Amino acid sequence: MSPIAEVRSLPAPGGQPSLAHDVAGSGRPLLLLHSSAGDRRMWDPQWSGLLDSGYRVVRCDFRGYGQSPVPTGPGQDAQDVVDLLDTLGVGRTDVVGASYGGRVALELAAGWPTRVDALVLLCAGSPFHPSTEELDAFDDRETALIESGAIESAVELNVRTWLGPEADAGARDLVRRMQRRSYDLQLAAPEQFDPLPTQSELSHVRARTLVVTGRHDLTTFRRIGADLAARLPGARRVDLPWAGHLPSLERSDEILSLLVDFLEGLWCRRRPC
Repeated sequence: MSPIAEVRSLPAPGGQPSLAHDVAGSGRPLLLLHSSAGDRRMWDPQWSGLLDSGYRVVRCDFRGYGQSPVPTGPGQDAQDVVDLLDTLGVGRTDVVGASYGGRVALELAAGWPTRVDALVLLCAGSPFHPSTEELDAFDDRETALIESGAIESAVELNVRTWLGPEADAGARDLVRRMQRRSYDLQLAAPEQFDPLPTQSELSHVRARTLVVTGRHDLTTFRRIGADLAARLPGARRVDLPWAGHLPSLERSDEILSLLVDFLEGLWCRRRPC
């Protein structure tokens, strides 16, 4: 966890502890949502730069990740995030979501469209797209390893699958530690709960959107990104030739510049739109 951030766990309206989170800065709100291969620590490389750019930055751990407890019943991560924003007094915000965090960001932007001003989707999943044979095959491999007790092998499967060739040893070690933490939390839970399905529609999204895809990512996520860029009103897409599934950990400074340029409205001035 970044030492410059303040760790908080406040009561949520639903009675369960709120999502563990950090919040710092005093400018325009910016919410960071993490991948299921990580937790809120994945934003450490961009944290100081975003604060220096003048944002009030919020990052959280979904239930069963990082420092957030596992869910005690069916729920929806997007609703948890809305409850957190309400607790912090944040009405409208820009949102950046990576992978599964991108899926939650889409649910947030579709279900509460007046609360999301700008949306950045980094190799995002989507509640509006079905699973694929490619993802099912990965899930089967991971499940088989876990059920056989080969937890470290399951961790390494995630590291190999989700990080592209630009990721250095530090990035791989961070993903390794975050993934192991989520396994430790979730496998110790007496019962597993799938997230409740979204009740919103993709057509409800109104936020100015940047869709980022990686050339070295799984085909599933590249196709989701292309489809989202085509269907979301006014969305822009950038395909990174060097990137795998977690570009913010692979070239952290380049992604920081991309985020700030887009959120500040500079992206279209520097690239054809």
